[in-house]
Amino acid sequence: MKLSELFTKTRKEIPGDEEARNAQLLIKAGFIYKEMAGVYAYLPLGLKVIENIKQIIREEMNSLGGQELIMTSLQRKELWEKTDRWDDHKVDIWFKSKLKNGTDVGLGWSHEEQITEMMKNYISSYRDLPVYVYQFQAKMRNEIRSKSGIMRGREFLMKDMYSYTTSDTAHEKFYNLTTEAYKRIFERVGLGKLTYLTFASGGDFTQFSHEFQTITDAGEDVIYLDKDKKMAVNQEVLTKEVLDQLGLKRDKLEEIKAAEVGNIFSFGTAKSEQLGLYFDDEAGHSRPVILGSYGIGVSRLMGVIAECYADDKGLVWPQSVTPAQIYLIRLGDGGAVVKSADELYKRLTDAEIAVLYDDRDVRAGEKFADADLIGIPYRIVVSDKTTGTKQYELKPRISDKTSLLNYNQIIKILTDK
Repeated sequence: MKLSELFTKTRKEIPGDEEARNAQLLIKAGFIYKEMAGVYAYLPLGLKVIENIKQIIREEMNSLGGQELIMTSLQRKELWEKTDRWDDHKVDIWFKSKLKNGTDVGLGWSHEEQITEMMKNYISSYRDLPVYVYQFQAKMRNEIRSKSGIMRGREFLMKDMYSYTTSDTAHEKFYNLTTEAYKRIFERVGLGKLTYLTFASGGDFTQFSHEFQTITDAGEDVIYLDKDKKMAVNQEVLTKEVLDQLGLKRDKLEEIKAAEVGNIFSFGTAKSEQLGLYFDDEAGHSRPVILGSYGIGVSRLMGVIAECYADDKGLVWPQSVTPAQIYLIRLGDGGAVVKSADELYKRLTDAEIAVLYDDRDVRAGEKFADADLIGIPYRIVVSDKTTGTKQYELKPRISDKTSLLNYNQIIKILTDK
């Protein structure tokens, strides 16, 4: 991608109506566009980050046997009335509307009901189970406040997966496998050392649900963390009884602000009983299917990464989710410099190295500042000084050290990561 061909531009000013640091930086760097509070468009660079995060999640969900689908955002009132979650007093974040024929519809804030209802067409016997399905879907939640940038949106991208199993044993096995897959996901996106499995309220269906909370001052949750045991408890369930049950000591827990980036939840048979999803077991007896729900906020995860890694110069993207591996800067418009930079750009892209090529006719200082703001892991400079030497100036985003390296040395650094 060449910056001269990219329609977006970096901004020098911080948006006056945006309080969240993640959104301020992402807007300045040209990754997102703010439509209104809690609603953001993802521009070409931002979309690349989103797609990289999605691919990591997709690989881990597929490794569990998950099958990807996409459900509709429009949802029927009658379906949600069956589970008593249409009532605004029970669920106060609905966006609701009417079709032209007067039919009430909602914009999906979750999909347990919708997918479970659909499964009635495909599950009737124990031979049809287990089933694991997931989607990447825009969720709509009518939040009262939305001041944390893309970490808390009224419209946001989520990965939600649902497991349908025959027994508590089968459900628990898959639940535990998903827990480990989630740990791998957060490790792969660069948040492994900051993210902890956290015990939280299970609502009406079970004593606990499990959250994955990432330590950040920008978070809206408070957790109590035992770093030695790598366990945390959400403030909402912090009682002596819970601590005793989990084998935790209050004086060893550290109070920390965190952001929820994922959750896993057992519904048991409740949803299936409400919606009529049953299967015939091996003895021919009709039994309700056991449901598990597993979510990751994809766009929220992008915001948390921005918060956790940014410095005073701008964004800093981990290798696994960055929109490009190299920010290539051409200094000067002389024939030799242009030829050298263009040739390096082609060699890198032919080698399937993602490059953001700053070929603009602007001052060197502006290019360097934009490189820092956009946060690509490595910066390479081609200039009169390097032309003819078959070497290039390479500098990591998080270091002040610049090295003069040839093409093969650069490739080795990139592919060893």
